[in-house]
Amino acid sequence: MAKILSSQDTRLSAGARVVLPAIWLGLIIGISLIEAPLKFTAPGITIPLGLGIGRLVFTAMNWVEIVIAVILLWAVLKSAVGNGYRQLTYAVVAVLIIKVAVIRPLLNKRTDAVVAGVDDGGSSLHLFYIAADGLLIVALITMLIVAVRRWVTVQPASKDATPN
Repeated sequence: MAKILSSQDTRLSAGARVVLPAIWLGLIIGISLIEAPLKFTAPGITIPLGLGIGRLVFTAMNWVEIVIAVILLWAVLKSAVGNGYRQLTYAVVAVLIIKVAVIRPLLNKRTDAVVAGVDDGGSSLHLFYIAADGLLIVALITMLIVAVRRWVTVQPASKDATPN
């Protein structure tokens, strides 16, 4: 086990730079783009109930995102990566920090007010969360492209080769 985690072996960090953005991207698509909107269409789900479920789900999702971001930072700092990938990593971490430390607390105040019946729930704050996730989606796709391009090379086909 020590050999795998040694400073000489970059396979683990290289793999993490491909796998972690893919997992993170899938998490955002699954929760933010699929689960969240569908939840409110389920029979018997009221706005306060949906918001309560959403808070639990998004809190769990944000913790998973934080863990992924920390491991991804380790993978970037551990080995020599291109400046573009490093900057993308810093950008996704910055967006995540804003999403979790600034936007989520504001949304939590709003959901508390809605659940308490003090507020009707109409707010544009969710648009900031959606925008943050949109930025993350674009950046994570870009990270995947950059990371995979380092591994995959296309060999020109010879004129003698027959198609498969």
